[in-house]
Amino acid sequence: MHPADLIQGHEQTWSWLLLGLTGAVVLAFAVLFLSALVSILGSRLTGGMKLVWVIFAFCAPFLGSLLWFAVGRRDASLPARR
Repeated sequence: MHPADLIQGHEQTWSWLLLGLTGAVVLAFAVLFLSALVSILGSRLTGGMKLVWVIFAFCAPFLGSLLWFAVGRRDASLPARR
């Protein structure tokens, strides 16, 4: 086997690995975003607060989804104040 063939084979392996890793990251991001939207819409928040969280999730999808699970979801589970 010629050394150039080995180099080409390694390049192809790395490109497939990079493509698979990129696909896994995109899939994980999509699952995080969609689960945040489902969780927001199913929460006990008022309609206005749900709208704020949904808009925030669409404007900053990664940060909005993370903040929802870190802060918003916990606030949504607290009893309503009167």
